[in-house]
Formats: sequence, C-alpha cells, structure tokens
Amino acid sequence: MGILKDGDEVIVPANTYIASILAITENGLKPVLVEPDPYSYNLCPEKTRAAITANTKVILAVHLYGLLAPMPDIMSLAMEYNLLVVEDSAQAHGAQINSKKAGSWGHAAGFSFYPGKNLGALGDAGAVTTNNDELARTIRALGNYGSHVKYENLYQGVNSRLDELQAALLRVKLKYLDREIMRRREIAAAYRCSIRNSLIFQPLPSTTAYIPEAHVFHLYVIQLENREHFLDYLGANGIGSMIHYPIPPHKQQAYQKKLPANFPITESIHRRVLSLPISPTMTDCQVEQVIKVCNEYHSKLDG
Repeated sequence: MGILKDGDEVIVPANTYIASILAITENGLKPVLVEPDPYSYNLCPEKTRAAITANTKVILAVHLYGLLAPMPDIMSLAMEYNLLVVEDSAQAHGAQINSKKAGSWGHAAGFSFYPGKNLGALGDAGAVTTNNDELARTIRALGNYGSHVKYENLYQGVNSRLDELQAALLRVKLKYLDREIMRRREIAAAYRCSIRNSLIFQPLPSTTAYIPEAHVFHLYVIQLENREHFLDYLGANGIGSMIHYPIPPHKQQAYQKKLPANFPITESIHRRVLSLPISPTMTDCQVEQVIKVCNEYHSKLDG
C-alpha cells in the first residue's frame, strides 16, 4: 500500500515479548522502545507522547497478559499526530473497553491462536483484523506468496495461510470463549482476594485496570523479589508456574547494540514477574491448592 517506508519509527513498549519487536524490524522499520506503565505493564500514554518524533508513523499497542492497553488515550494520540495504530492482540482475545474489543481499535491487529492462547488452535495459527478493505486484500495476498490470482505474484509474499483444519477447530472453540473468559476472571478474583498481599499482583491502579472487561487473564502475573526461591517452592509443592518473560527484547543477543539499553522499569519487571496457573479447565480444588501453597510460602517468610 506504500504507506510506510524503511526507517519509519514504530513506538512499542519495551517490556513486550520479542515477537512484537521482530514484526517491526522484519519490515525495515525502526522500533522506538518506551517504558511501560509500571502498574498495568502496558503502554503509558504520557511516555508514548514524549517518544513521538517527526519520523514516528505507528504506535504498536501490546495488550500484555490479556489486559487491553489504554486504547481510548492511544487512539486520541494517534489522531492528534496522524499516526497509524497496530494492536498486538495475541494475548487479549475478547478483552474490551466500552464494548469495543481488542483488535477493533487500531487500523490493524494481529491475533495468535497458538495452542496456549485463550483461543488456541491445535498448532500454530494466527489472524489479522482490519476494517480497511485494501489492506485486507494486501494481507491476504502477502500470506499467499504475494498472490491474488494463482501464479500471478504482485508482492514478495510468504506462505502464511491459516490451515482449514485449524480454522474449523477455532470456529467451534470460539463459541466457548466468553464462558472461558468468565472462568479465568473467577480464578483471578479468587487469587486477588485470598492470597496474602506480600506478593504484588497485576494489575494495580491504571487507566484500564479498573475496567473488569478490559482483562481476559491470559496470564496471571505477580511480582516478587527472590522469585527463583518461590518458583522452586511452588514446584516442590506440585504447582506449575512460568516466567513471562525472563529477558526483555533489548537485552537479547538478537538486538545487541541495535536497541537502546537503559530501561530500568522494564528490567525490574522482567526480573520480578512470575505467572501463577490460570486456565478455564482448573477446578475449584486446584485453585484453592494454589492459594494454600502461596499463603504457606508467605507464612514461612513471616516466620
């Protein structure tokens, strides 16, 4: 479509998963990393505004852990500066603000249907949403070797078609997405209410954190010091947990000397976060066991 050119700047949160950054650099664009809101982990409108330059063309809003970024503020900024907005909605299927869902705010959005996502396929899969007909046609062609018509290639595309079997499965699973989101929220509420607050839970106060519909809890993330000790304690007591994500993009070897290196808020987050189990398949007994083990750990710290 010719809207962007090599070297155009894309504002993106520094604490996202590396896939967000790869999408920028793979297209010859320049990622401009900004520190996140330390409470929501998502883009901070004030820091985003401060990062805008004459070369800024896009804001890439990442809905991290299932919490919508502050999209009303981001869209207002984009309108003020005539910027495009792309949503990384890989973790936020069904999240919404004012009845407007993830993937419908910006000019385009990317969704992941990786099996572990809230709406997951049997294998790798994904989709792009947009209300721009021309962009939709271009994206379809790019995912089909750059071709609209068999053996006629308009672009240097790739093979990135959604397999029909995965699409059929996703159509069935989509019917149950809202119910599964409600179960995730029930588990998150139980954790918030019952686990002692020496562990710092996400989200804390922010623009979107007080909007229940804005969070679909793809992950339930806490922060704490000495997380390795807690991780070992959980494992020893039969509780699975993970770190999302231990190394921020600007610290990865892939971007060594290619990205700025000073993001203390981001580095603090990546050093302290840990994800507790959350899944719509969890039973009440399993949720209670997670709470019990977390509180036992808290008691041992007090003792």
